[in-house]
Parts: sequence; C-alpha cells; structure tokens
Amino acid sequence: MLDRNKDRILIVGLGLIGGSYAQGFRRAGFHVGAVTRSRESIDYALGNGIIDSGTNTLDREYISGFDVIVFSLYPKTLLSWIRDNQDMIKPGALLTDVTGVKCSVVYDIQRMLRNDIEFVGAHPMAGREVYGVQNSSADILKDANYIVTPTPANTPAAIETCREIGRILGFGRIATLSPEEHDRMIGFLSQLTHCIAIALMNSHETEHLAEYTGDSFRDLTRIARINENMWSELFLMNKQALLQEMDLFIDQITRIREAVRTDDEQLLRQMMLKSTRRRICFDKK
Repeated sequence: MLDRNKDRILIVGLGLIGGSYAQGFRRAGFHVGAVTRSRESIDYALGNGIIDSGTNTLDREYISGFDVIVFSLYPKTLLSWIRDNQDMIKPGALLTDVTGVKCSVVYDIQRMLRNDIEFVGAHPMAGREVYGVQNSSADILKDANYIVTPTPANTPAAIETCREIGRILGFGRIATLSPEEHDRMIGFLSQLTHCIAIALMNSHETEHLAEYTGDSFRDLTRIARINENMWSELFLMNKQALLQEMDLFIDQITRIREAVRTDDEQLLRQMMLKSTRRRICFDKK
C-alpha cells in the first residue's frame, strides 16, 4: 500500500496527463516531483501548486529520491528513457505509465529493466483535445476508466499498487487486461474512432463546413483535433490490431452502402436498431 507520509511520486513528462496525475496525487496528500524537458512547464507547475518540486534536467540525486515513477511519455521516448536512465532509479521503486499501446512497450521495458525495480503498465482512458500542463486537471481522471496491464513477470504486490493508484486518482472503473487484450480493445475503442474522425475531416475540402454543420458532425469529429506526432506513433505501434479493426469497420460501412444502393430498408433498420441497443449501455445514468 502507498503511504502518503513516506512514498514520493515522480512524474516524468509533465503534459496534460502527467500534470493531471500530479494534481491528483497532491490532492491525495503525496509529495509529487516532476522531470520534463520544458523549464517553462516546471515553473508553471510549481507556481500553480501542481508539483512540490521539479527539474528539466536528468539529475541522478533528484530522480533517485522517488518511490513511484509515472511515465507520461510517447511510447518510443519511454523506451529510450528507461534504456538510458534506469540506473538513476532507486532500488525497489515501482514504475508505471500512461501509454496508449502496451505489447510494443511493456515487454521491451521488462526485458531491459534491472531486476531490483518493477514496471507495471497502465492506461488512463481520459484526456482532452488540448495539450500541456497548463490544461491539466485532476478532474479529467475522476470516474474515467483505468486499465492495468500486468504480465507474468509482475508481482501481485506491484499489480495491486498500480490498481491502488487508480483508486487514489479517482478513476471510476479499474480493469485488468493482458497487454494483448488491451491492444485489441484499444484498437477498436480508441484508435479506430480517431481514424474515423480523421477520415471525416479529410472527406470534404469546403471552407464553409462550420457554417452548415450541426451537433452530430461536431460530436462525431471532436477527437479529430489531434496530436499528429503522438497518434501516428500509437497507430503504427499497434498496427496489426488496428488494421483488423479497420477491416471490420470497412465491412460494416460497406453493408450500409450496399443497403442504400439497393434500397434495402429492412437491413438499414436492423442495423440501426442494433446500434441503438448497443449505444444505450454507454449512456451515463
């Protein structure tokens, strides 16, 4: 169990999610530090009470003073950070992350990691269409879904501590999936939906869409305002799962197209009824 009076939390990568984690931990009474490249982000976080301490340099003495490290980095950056800097981490520390892909990250980290520290993957299903610590808030984590992705290399104690992090930060549902299950599910629930939104926004070149559109288009394309660097990396690192989900979607959109082409009103109604039944379970009470 984490001890507010003893355990110190380090956030590596102080952006939107990293800053939101920092606020959540501080609200719960933990000492929170941060390492990020931007001095401006550190100064902002210190000035606004988001962190207790921070640095934009790789300071061995500083990093070795923390018991739990949360990595809020792009997947490839996370892998290189662990490879190059794990010698700065104190023995017995628990490492976790917020990364949106797991198979291409978790196993590589566990293979390269020292045997006196442990990494348990995790993924907060939360975010906004804005970036940076200036837009962070612990409230975006409240009641969101949180997925822990352990492997056989993890100890029960570390897995439970990672789940405890979800409870401390106020997540609503805490699930446990293997990295493989996570990547299949996220390929459908997150990455495919972003692909659809991107495709919609690339489908028409008119400059006057905003003058004509209604709520349905705005709602469906909300996530098309996207960080191209991060999401292109996520798509490619989960390529096989995402391609499978894209193929399934193409099959369904092709069914709808064929029903419209052939005036098959019965099929259209059947598909609409099925979608309505399935969508109801997502409506918040």
